[in-house]
Amino acid sequence: MIRDFIDLFYPKVCAGCDRFLLASEYVICTRCRHEIPLTNHHLNRKNEAFQKFYGKLPVEYAGAMVWFHKKGIVQEMIHKLKYKGQQDIGNAIGYWYAPYLSNLRQTVDAIIPVPLHPKKQRQRGYNQVETFGKALSETLNIAYNDRLLVRNTYANSQTKKNRSDRADNSQSVFDISGIPEETGQHYLIVDDVLTTGATLEACGRALLKIPQTRLSIACIAMTE
Repeated sequence: MIRDFIDLFYPKVCAGCDRFLLASEYVICTRCRHEIPLTNHHLNRKNEAFQKFYGKLPVEYAGAMVWFHKKGIVQEMIHKLKYKGQQDIGNAIGYWYAPYLSNLRQTVDAIIPVPLHPKKQRQRGYNQVETFGKALSETLNIAYNDRLLVRNTYANSQTKKNRSDRADNSQSVFDISGIPEETGQHYLIVDDVLTTGATLEACGRALLKIPQTRLSIACIAMTE
């Protein structure tokens, strides 16, 4: 009853278009769900995301759920997720995306979020990838591990950097907290937006320090 009272005076709005949500809608309205451009990467193993890492990082699967366009619905949602504290957006997309990744359920041992530096996480108050990764974890019944991969270096935003600059900036930024007792694990690295792939490549290389590691990647969005 208290929840209904709050919703009466502070009705929930769509993360994409700011229209009021219907009682049956969660975070993203039905109209935006139909307008958001899906990549369908799950239907093609050698998709555009996979090609980003070809010859650079041995990934078994790489994909993003939606395309990221400037001034589009996806950019609006990512901005709210990353800078406005609207973490339910990560939940909504994770629950939406999980059925497309059902083939990974039998092979992936743990979901690993791209970590923030502790200083950055204290400033923001949260890791914007956390709710996305945990929603995948819950739906696919795969362990979520946010302690294995760490970021050692505080870095400024890489949004406006090209691939070369990002690659240089990512070297030695990531490391593992230690070699786990169980080796030969398949890790699914998750992030918000795939652009050049340099950050995810650096994360993958850090995880490859663990013997016989296998890698896959899943992102909310990919720049087109």
